[in-house]
Amino acid sequence: MKQFIRYLISSNIGEVVCIFLTAALGLPESLIPVQLLWVNLVTDGLPATALGFNPPDLDIMERPPRNPKESLITPWLFFRYMAIGCYVGFAVVWSASWWSMSATNGPKLSYWHLKNHFKCRAGGKEWEGVNCSVFDDPHPMTMALSVLVTIEMLNALNSLSENQSLLKMPPWTNKYLLGAIALSMSLHMMILYIPMFNTVFQICPLSCEEWLAVIKISLPVVLLDELLKFIARQYLDRGNKSKHVTSINKISKHQTSHIE
Repeated sequence: MKQFIRYLISSNIGEVVCIFLTAALGLPESLIPVQLLWVNLVTDGLPATALGFNPPDLDIMERPPRNPKESLITPWLFFRYMAIGCYVGFAVVWSASWWSMSATNGPKLSYWHLKNHFKCRAGGKEWEGVNCSVFDDPHPMTMALSVLVTIEMLNALNSLSENQSLLKMPPWTNKYLLGAIALSMSLHMMILYIPMFNTVFQICPLSCEEWLAVIKISLPVVLLDELLKFIARQYLDRGNKSKHVTSINKISKHQTSHIE
């Protein structure tokens, strides 16, 4: 249940951060409502459901019993939600900007042009050689949507375990999750490469270079979560385990003295 909550909350925080960053920086819109609905209702739902079939953590029998008074979401977990969510939001905004500024088939705009895109049609020296119709190109939104979907599939893999590394609990420990991710990515490919859906979602097919950029921007979410898991294992879990062992030793000594 915690992993289900972790996956959905961190993913939704990412969408909120994306919308906030776009508005705060004055950039062109990265995602539109129909795209967010598609992600939340279709592509996210399948992996989230499959997380219910996660196997128990490898060290589950070494942990102390959970305090019934402890909240389901601790301050540390909330920090992890925010860290992952902030990266998701940043990655989505960056992917849309990357196409406009750096892609081979992009318009090679500057950050100033993106930030002041609403002034394009007014003209001026700064806009010489810039075709304002470039801001209606579906590529930036397609990049943003593809990064959001890809990064959330990777985030689902992160949710296989609360603190165990993917090296110890590899993705195939939950075959249902792999199937759900494959189906979600297939649905995403469907709306990308079938023209009818291109019109509905205002997106377009991506080239190999663009898909490579999507993967490069999305993969760091795994490294970030592995780092957070490492910190949890080395400092938080180890402290809890030592306290648990100490309390057990005290109980054992008390029982021994009582018997004597």
